[in-house]
Amino acid sequence: MRKLFVFIMIPFFMMSCDPKQLQQAMDILNSPLTNAEVAKGLKSALDLGVGNSVDFLSANDGYYQSIYKILLPAEAQKVTNKLKFIPGFEDIEEVLVRKINRSAEDAAGKAGPIFLSAIKSISFTDAMNILMGNKNAATQYLHTGTYNQLYTEFDPVIGNSMSKFNVEGYWANAVNTYNKIPFVDKVNPDLSDHVANAALKGMFSLIEKKELGIRTDLNQRTTALLQKVFAKQDGQ
Repeated sequence: MRKLFVFIMIPFFMMSCDPKQLQQAMDILNSPLTNAEVAKGLKSALDLGVGNSVDFLSANDGYYQSIYKILLPAEAQKVTNKLKFIPGFEDIEEVLVRKINRSAEDAAGKAGPIFLSAIKSISFTDAMNILMGNKNAATQYLHTGTYNQLYTEFDPVIGNSMSKFNVEGYWANAVNTYNKIPFVDKVNPDLSDHVANAALKGMFSLIEKKELGIRTDLNQRTTALLQKVFAKQDGQ
């Protein structure tokens, strides 16, 4: 299987490499695969997946106009459903949704270093188990081992971004108005917690998609090391 993989990839190397680069790539592909290479290759794949995900989600409309769009929690929707009939709050739900997604996009740009620090800690043993595991094994490794730490560091970043886009001030005004309505149960849901969890959920989902791409699409293995390491997964 590995020899077939190398044979298939040769034309692509020939089109993009000079003879010296081609020989170096072939040397990498044909040499025995070491644990260090597995770890390095897996970290490289995660770096690529995380980098692409962060770039996508931190762009304008990265969350807001994508399948990762963050909606309001159910308790907040109770507020907006009541207030949309009050003058000045007709578009409250859309305004809030836009604001919280802008906050998530702003915060996403600061998430890269948090993820990359976690990626660097992957051991040789972990790397081999991840490589030969399920199609989302790397993403699950990051999620299981780092989610709490990521949330702890990401939540204040979200809070700062929400302040930047005046989410808290706008929401406080809405809640105060809602709580003055007769016979309603007073509410004050924590939007920051909701947005942080939803933003991270979207980010992990996109990282998982990028991981699946590298595992199943040869064209997404953009370096000789990635091609060599994931050829082992192909031949398992």
